[in-house]
Amino acid sequence: MAATTDTKPFAPFEWLLASRYLRSRRKEGFVSVIAAISFLGIMLGVATLIIVMAVMNGFRKDLFAKILGLNGHIIVSQIGGQGGIENYPGITEAILRAQGVVRAMPLVEGPVMVTWRGGAMAAGVRGLSETDLKSMPLVAGNIRYGTLDGFDESRGIAIGTRLANMLNVNIGSELTIVTPRGASTPVGIVPRSKAYPVVAIFELGMAEFDKSTILMPLGEAQRYFAAGNAVDMIEVILQDPEAVDLVSARIRGEVGPTVYVSDWRQRNETFFTVLEVERNVMFIILSLIVLVAALNIISGLMMLVKDKGRDIAVLRTMGATKGAVMRVFLITGASIGVVGTIAGCIIGIVFCIYIEEIRQFVAWVSGTAVFDPTVYYLTRLPADINPTETASIALMALALSVLATLYPSWRASRMDPVEALRYE
Repeated sequence: MAATTDTKPFAPFEWLLASRYLRSRRKEGFVSVIAAISFLGIMLGVATLIIVMAVMNGFRKDLFAKILGLNGHIIVSQIGGQGGIENYPGITEAILRAQGVVRAMPLVEGPVMVTWRGGAMAAGVRGLSETDLKSMPLVAGNIRYGTLDGFDESRGIAIGTRLANMLNVNIGSELTIVTPRGASTPVGIVPRSKAYPVVAIFELGMAEFDKSTILMPLGEAQRYFAAGNAVDMIEVILQDPEAVDLVSARIRGEVGPTVYVSDWRQRNETFFTVLEVERNVMFIILSLIVLVAALNIISGLMMLVKDKGRDIAVLRTMGATKGAVMRVFLITGASIGVVGTIAGCIIGIVFCIYIEEIRQFVAWVSGTAVFDPTVYYLTRLPADINPTETASIALMALALSVLATLYPSWRASRMDPVEALRYE
């Protein structure tokens, strides 16, 4: 009698049987419906995860670029926050000697009230030199009207587009700026007010900055806030914003213990922490969609195994091994997860690429502001696809899909042919 040889794992007949089980027939119509729901669940879950994670990454990246594009990575100020830095030219030179420093910008800043023909808005003045302003791509590259040429000698101001629209002003309009940091008199501190012409209008793309930031020449800001020859702080721009700890130590070594050194993480710690927590929570919640879809695969396969009991018994009596039967149902269930994951990745990536166009279309159809810049700070919906994160989402979906098929496949392989055919 010739010895029987077992077929190789994942032989063609196993794929053939799996494909036949996946195809809808009238008898197994309900099983096919569950398989379709599982496929849609995995596809939508993966696509949603990719889209949400990309949008959250885009939010962080854009906000990071906007905030650090106008503010320094490291802030050098007077210890205790009282008074200004008198010897700021010498301290600026010392800061520039620290390795990793790109620029050091002395500035004066303060809260003000800006008025124009009965309209009034709260804003913040930042006094910087023309050279420092032109070295900031976020500002110099987004001047919509006017120019920064001759900014130091103009004694004018640059304002954001939203502030200009709210006050209905244009280039050449003279805005009156009022500050509580006025002169001391016997009756108390008298607020100081002065009119300044608008010489430039910028649009940074962040609503909060565009409606509340006024840029003023450094010398004029020193005179307006009665700062004398001092500045409030020196903002430092680094080659690598993540290397603030190392560069801060170098700056302290150069300037000594006479000033206080802080960084962007301390100034925006709460903001970025909230973003990170929200991102992690969204990932956990949306991962449940994929988990539910994987559980649907289990239920669908269990019903399929029960329905195909006679077929399994016939296969076993014809010589199919337990491993072959298990692999047939493993392929059947895993195919749903694999195809659903691939489809979800394609939909998610395409959606992220055209997310701004989709937002504009939805806003046009619904007639509402889908992404209100006054609420979300940014003027466009950002999406930054992280390849590593996208691959992790796909691997997670594939792993859940394969794991969901193991138990039903094992039950199918353990089915006794005699019991299955007893009542046939």
